[in-house]
Amino acid sequence: MANVPTKPTTPVKKESSSASGLFASLTIPICIVVAILIFVFILGDASHFKGGDTSATGTPADIFGTVHKGGVIVPMIMSFLLMVIVFSIERFVVIGKASGTGSVDSFVRKVQASLNAGNIAAASAECDKQKGSVAAVIKSALKKYAEMEAEPNLDVDQKTLAIQKDIEEATALEMPMLEQNLTIIATLVSIGTLTGLLGTVIGMIGAFSTLAAAGAPNPSELSSHISEALINTALGISTSAISIIMYNVFTSKIDKLTYAIDETGFSIVQTFAASHKNSR
Repeated sequence: MANVPTKPTTPVKKESSSASGLFASLTIPICIVVAILIFVFILGDASHFKGGDTSATGTPADIFGTVHKGGVIVPMIMSFLLMVIVFSIERFVVIGKASGTGSVDSFVRKVQASLNAGNIAAASAECDKQKGSVAAVIKSALKKYAEMEAEPNLDVDQKTLAIQKDIEEATALEMPMLEQNLTIIATLVSIGTLTGLLGTVIGMIGAFSTLAAAGAPNPSELSSHISEALINTALGISTSAISIIMYNVFTSKIDKLTYAIDETGFSIVQTFAASHKNSR
């Protein structure tokens, strides 16, 4: 019995993986630096405080000054928020390219119609029009389909298995590209909340220290610490909420692409098995 060929016809995308890793390595420190600059030079500008007093006892004149009163934890949380925004934009672009030039659902229907009509060339032409990861996997399967039709040494079951394995392996090569950097967004869900909680604790420690001081507590200093705690809480929760939403959006999009690949791949395998059943 001949061995079943399992080598996928889709090449490994090492360049895309390296580019994505470089993007992440550059984005994280840049977001941190930008967040610090915004905190110091924009939020901390004297125009955002009454009388231009930017000291610890100064009174904010607007929302920018209020956020600045959150203390040193604020730029940390802001950097996390910037990361979520930047990585979300990057994932939108990558997943959009993976989807191709048109509707994935429409593409799947066209390919299935061509397969039902026995027109493999038309299905392959649809892949060329669509482009993207889904089309790449399907075109890889169609190439394997053509190879198996010309393969004289395997029976129908072996040929069907070869096509199915090609689809699985081609999918395995495409999926890591779609899922890259999602781990960072998922991590920011927890880090945002924990950093906000850290800022809350620091602010409350300062507030209770003020209350514990001898004599009557300074109302201005007390309110400043409470404000610091609440601002960090709000920023941390907001960052985590946005991270959760974006993570769920991207996983939903990836699941949709995976389902489209599985659905079309199943149609290809079934079409091959049905059209060659008499040759068993």
